[in-house]
Amino acid sequence: MLLLVYLNCPALAQGGWKAGAARVNITPTENMWMAGFAMRTKPAEGKMHELWAKALAMEDAQGKRVLLITSDLLGFPKSISDRIRNAIQAKYKLQRSQVMLNSSHTHSGPVIGDALSDIYLYGPDQAKLVEQYSAELETKVTDLAGKALADLEPAELYVQNGVTRFQVNRRNNNAGLLPWVSDLNGPNDYAVPVIKVQTPSGKLKAVAFGYACHPTVLNGYQYSADYPGFAMLELEKTYPGATALFFQGAGADQNPLPRGSEALAKQYGKELAAAVERVLEEDMKKLTPAITTAYAEVRLPFTNLPDEVRLTQLATAGPEGYPRRWAARMLAKVKSNEPRDKDYPYPVEVWKLGDQPVIGLGGELVVDYSIRLKEIFGLDVFVMGYCNDVMSYIPSSRILREGGYEGSMACMVYGLPTAWSPETETIILQEVIKLAKEAQIPLRPVVL
Repeated sequence: MLLLVYLNCPALAQGGWKAGAARVNITPTENMWMAGFAMRTKPAEGKMHELWAKALAMEDAQGKRVLLITSDLLGFPKSISDRIRNAIQAKYKLQRSQVMLNSSHTHSGPVIGDALSDIYLYGPDQAKLVEQYSAELETKVTDLAGKALADLEPAELYVQNGVTRFQVNRRNNNAGLLPWVSDLNGPNDYAVPVIKVQTPSGKLKAVAFGYACHPTVLNGYQYSADYPGFAMLELEKTYPGATALFFQGAGADQNPLPRGSEALAKQYGKELAAAVERVLEEDMKKLTPAITTAYAEVRLPFTNLPDEVRLTQLATAGPEGYPRRWAARMLAKVKSNEPRDKDYPYPVEVWKLGDQPVIGLGGELVVDYSIRLKEIFGLDVFVMGYCNDVMSYIPSSRILREGGYEGSMACMVYGLPTAWSPETETIILQEVIKLAKEAQIPLRPVVL
């Protein structure tokens, strides 16, 4: 279903942009199980720094609004995302095409909802904490939307891409050999997209910025937003009173390497902050106050479902750990004649802010999508992954052919019934092009 929504509030129109920013602390008050790594064997043991959800509301000259919400979380599962967006629609009259929920994908935040349940080995007490925290998170994020909207005031918006280069393609480079390697293999996308929001007097009100790289520098037992958190802290120290928001790009197959220490997380955070600061200090493209949006959930098919014989084999003699637990759960469904999904409602969202295209795609998006979308829409397009629903990795056609973790194993981690079909990339790109046309975004093919 395609939704193209304009929210008209003529009484609010002032002939220019309005913007509002807000934040809410989402650091758990309890030591909860942490999300992202199957190797963890116990709950968190304190915090390195606070975790935040932040919101940037933007309103154009005709009173049309959009809301970008970022979060120091692994990702919003569909159930939680749907409830948050439904609540925002009910309370603030913003349709799904006007709200973009993005997660940084930090691996040092709490488990939420029922996401990745086969990899976490916690008991009933932790399950209760996860349930309680998830419910509180929904309320906090919904209220956060209202606070950002209430903060709307006249503003100017600017955009530009910067660059920094600490991401490493983890599929094509051996992390253990990095000290002896002089040439790294791609593909990569080193862009740092930046949205600057300033008051008419020139004071920086907010800066939203992104990068396509896993926040997996840290793997310990302290809550942390990883390198994006340190980047935001650095920017807010440099620009007192401004709100810094980080959005994750198509970084599913990109790792910060080397990694493994707080010092490295701080280093990468400072490198990313420096890239943003450079952009803020140079001439940026000023946006005209006009918004168009489009949203759809396209049915993304799975490949052939494994039968009872294959599931039995995996459950008894497959790799130990989550693959066996996944297979046992799927086998129970087969034996009880419980239906297994053959496709998935995949979220695709497109914004046009002035003449700046912004594309928000669900799941753990690999870098091939960013590269391909820039070939289609031009190098200045902003591409976000991890938007609105993080249900699994979203491999490209190339990665599906090659196999490996992102192509064939990640479905087990996320509890999906099997891997995605070979048509995945084509279906997603076609839907983006369709929505871009509805949002009046032109194709600008380039050769990279």
